[in-house]
Amino acid sequence: MRRLWPILFLVAASLPLSAAAQRQVPPHAFLFGAWTGGLFPAVDASGPACLAQPSVIFTADVVMRASLTDVAYRQRLVETVSVQGNRFEFRLLPAAPVLGALGARVPPDAGFGCPGGANVLRVERRGEDQIVFPDCAEFVSPLLRCASR
Repeated sequence: MRRLWPILFLVAASLPLSAAAQRQVPPHAFLFGAWTGGLFPAVDASGPACLAQPSVIFTADVVMRASLTDVAYRQRLVETVSVQGNRFEFRLLPAAPVLGALGARVPPDAGFGCPGGANVLRVERRGEDQIVFPDCAEFVSPLLRCASR
């Protein structure tokens, strides 16, 4: 019986989702993907150049942001998301300390420079492919969605 569970899992995973399960998307699904700008004015949001170095990436559970001082993206886990009209408010789990030359500490750019502290991110939808982080000191320019074509 122990050897059957991987087979049963594979069969269950390959079954199509019900219509109800397919319709249940997170309230912030509009944001999923790569965005450019914010740190600087967005010039071109099309093609591979945008996708090669986006400023912010949204997934269902993680918000990643580019850092001006490091190659790695700062990854923040999403605790909750609330939606009011065209505004999204993310509550992020506290940032994990990073081991550096001076010991373990939270990177200064772990947040977005927004009111409410490093664990809050407010996003405002300005159009089909444009958002802003209102009053966030580190992301002063609008962000544009990176288009794959």
